[in-house]
Amino acid sequence: MTYAIETVSLRKTYRTRKGRTVAVGGLDLKVPRGGVHGFLGPNGSGKTTTIRMVLGLIRADAGEIRVFDRIVPRALPDVISRIGAIVEQPRFFPGFSGRKNLLLLAQAIGAPAQRVPTVLEEVGLGPRGRDRFRTYSLGMKQRLAIAATLLKDPELLIFDEPTNGLDPAGIHEIRSTMRGLADRGRTVLVSSHILSEVQLVADTVSIIGRGRLLAEGAVDTILAGGSASVRVDVAEPERAADLLARAGWTVNRSPEGRLLVSGGPAAQSDPAMITRVLADHQLYVRELSPQRADLEAVFLDLTAADDLTVATPGRGPDEENRP
Repeated sequence: MTYAIETVSLRKTYRTRKGRTVAVGGLDLKVPRGGVHGFLGPNGSGKTTTIRMVLGLIRADAGEIRVFDRIVPRALPDVISRIGAIVEQPRFFPGFSGRKNLLLLAQAIGAPAQRVPTVLEEVGLGPRGRDRFRTYSLGMKQRLAIAATLLKDPELLIFDEPTNGLDPAGIHEIRSTMRGLADRGRTVLVSSHILSEVQLVADTVSIIGRGRLLAEGAVDTILAGGSASVRVDVAEPERAADLLARAGWTVNRSPEGRLLVSGGPAAQSDPAMITRVLADHQLYVRELSPQRADLEAVFLDLTAADDLTVATPGRGPDEENRP
């Protein structure tokens, strides 16, 4: 199989006041051609650093990067026209219409002006193309940014945390836009720390933590290997977690602070036994609800030994804040 992006033993470290910090540590990444590929992990896991190395914005310390089977950054001039990317929020003129902004950008990058109405339609902004940029919602502004990446009709689109700061309606708009672009034959790589959101749109995923690959493959395949869990809300979660762990369950914390309990001794596989163990120690559950395996649960299982946690929605100190 040929890949849109492939990295082998990719490594990047940064110098800090405490020494050297490994941002990406021997990452093997494979992004299949076609469809939406989720590049997932918590803030600080190395996603943005990896994307910047793929785009030639920073240089890797070691390893190999191939884009469309060409080694980059050496061959980047040959493949860059086939790539569209949003790594930072692009700047548009607020007093100009979306269409006028794209016409100016097309002129600056040598793209044909005839592409402007086409890309506006592709992202669902055709009817609003003549409206001023300042009147756009956050979701519409992000879709205009996606339209800008389409001006040169690229085969590969790379979006780094494209739904950050958006409300649920805006997130839905971006998700639908990415799905539509993939369905029309493009490859879409989307990085995110919100695993449950990407699960709704991705065909394949790579999950990383602390700069290394934890799992990759088709979403359905990864979910099939995940373990179902029980969400538990209790007044003293730390004590409850300790009791359940000593009784043989695997216990993680959800972003909301509830316990996610999985596994357990065969004789105690019934979720009701969780209630009994806690009640024997005067801890009474406020919620006990079975959870189907999702990417978040898979991630918690994968990282339990490393004591990593899933980041909550919202921008945190990620790789782009490194020196």
